[in-house]
Amino acid sequence: MKVHPLIRRSIIEPLWAIKSGTPLLRHWRELEESQFLSEKQLRERQWARLKMMVEFAFLNNAYYRRRFEEYGIRLEEIKTPEDLRKVPILTKKEIRGHGEELISNGFSRSHLMEAKTGGSTGTSLKLYLTEVCSELKNACARRHNRWSGWEVGEPVAAVWGNPVYPVGLKEKLRDALLSPTIYLDTMALTEEAVKKFAADWKRVRPTLLFGHAHSIYLLAKMVLETGIHGIAPKGVISSSMMLLPHERAVIERVFSVKVFNRYGCEEVGLISSECDRHEGMHINIDHLFVEFIKEDGTPAQPGELGAIVITDLINKAMPFIRYRIEDMGVPLDRKCSCGRGLPLMEKIAGRVADFLVRKDGTLIAGISLIENTLTRIPGIEQMQIVQNDRESIRVNIVPDQAFSSENRNELIRYFSKTFGLNMQIELSEVGEIQAERNGKYRFSICNVDQ
Repeated sequence: MKVHPLIRRSIIEPLWAIKSGTPLLRHWRELEESQFLSEKQLRERQWARLKMMVEFAFLNNAYYRRRFEEYGIRLEEIKTPEDLRKVPILTKKEIRGHGEELISNGFSRSHLMEAKTGGSTGTSLKLYLTEVCSELKNACARRHNRWSGWEVGEPVAAVWGNPVYPVGLKEKLRDALLSPTIYLDTMALTEEAVKKFAADWKRVRPTLLFGHAHSIYLLAKMVLETGIHGIAPKGVISSSMMLLPHERAVIERVFSVKVFNRYGCEEVGLISSECDRHEGMHINIDHLFVEFIKEDGTPAQPGELGAIVITDLINKAMPFIRYRIEDMGVPLDRKCSCGRGLPLMEKIAGRVADFLVRKDGTLIAGISLIENTLTRIPGIEQMQIVQNDRESIRVNIVPDQAFSSENRNELIRYFSKTFGLNMQIELSEVGEIQAERNGKYRFSICNVDQ
C-alpha cells in the first residue's frame, strides 16, 4: 500500500491519534518547540521535574524511602541539582535484586508495559513503564530522527537483529499507513540478504537508515565490495554501540550522507544525539538528568571523562534515580552553532560487540544474539560470547539464583540452532565479566578472520 508521506503526516496520523488517544503528537510538538529555548530555561524546567521525581519517589516508592532513611537523607536537603549527589548510586545489580520494590505505589505490573534489556549492555534487566512514558520517549526519538533529514511519514530502514514484524491485520494496516519499515536482519548478514534489502529499498523507498553502528558499517562494506546499488538514505543514524571513526568514514563514503551518532538505552530511552552540525551530542535534558562522575566520586569538569549517571525524569512507575549505566562520557561547555539550548557531550565509551561467523561464512551480530538470548532465557545476569575459530563458541555467563539446568540446556539449544549443530558450544559460569583496561565492555569477541 503506497501512501504519500505528506498524507500520512497531515491526515492519517492525526486521525489515528484521535482514535487511539495516543499523546505522541502533542508530546512531539512540545519537544520541537522546547529544543530552541535557552539552556538556562531548559535547566530550570529540568530542575523542576527532577525535584518532583525525587519527592515522588520518596513518598511513593518503598526502595527509595528505605535508601533515603539508610543514608539519613531528608527531602528538604535536596535544594539544588548538586544536592542529588547525596543520593546513593543505583546499579544494575540493585535493579535485579529489588525489581518489585522499585515499582511505585499505585502502579500494578499488569497495567504497565514491560521491557527487557540485553544486547548493548550484556546485562539482563526487566523494566516497567506506563504507556504515556513510552510515548514521551517515542516523541523524543522522533524529534531527533528529524535532525537527520528524515520527515514524519517517510519510510524507515532498520539494520537490526531478529526484527519484530507486524502481525495481524490491525498491526499490518498501522505499519502500512503510519510507519512502513524494512529490515536487514543482522542475525543472518549475507550478500543475498543485502541484495533483498536493496530490492526492498527500491520498492518502499525509505529515507532514514537506522541501526547498530557496527552493523551499518558492515552493510556499507558489503555494498562497497559487491557493487549492490539502490540503498540511498537521506540520513543515517547509528546507535547501540560505539561508532568508531573509521566506521563513520566508510559509511559516509558509501552512502554519501552524514552519520548522526546516537546514544541511548532501553532503561531510559534516548540520552543524546548529534544534530546536523555534528559539533557534539545534544543531551536529552527534557527527560533526563545526566551526571558525569569521576572515579573519586566528584563531578567531571567539561572536557573530563566521567562515568555516566542518569536520573529518569518521567518514569514514575519504576523510578531510576542516579542510575549508573556503565558507560563513560565527556561533558562539554561549548554551545552548538545550531542554536538549540540542549547541552553537549561527547566520547561515549563502553559498548563493543563483534560480529560472529558461522562455518558457512554467514555473519551474526553479537549484540543481537546477546539481546535475543537475555530477553528470552531467564536466570542470566550477564553474558559474553568468545569465538576463536569456526568450530567452536565459548559462552561466559554470570548466572543468578534462578538459573537452572533447563535454562542451561535451553541456552545451548539456542546457540546450536543459531550456529548449526556441528558447532561446539562451551558454556562457562563465571563470577563477573570485567571491562577491559580502556573501560570498554566487550560482550561479543571474534578472533576469526571474516
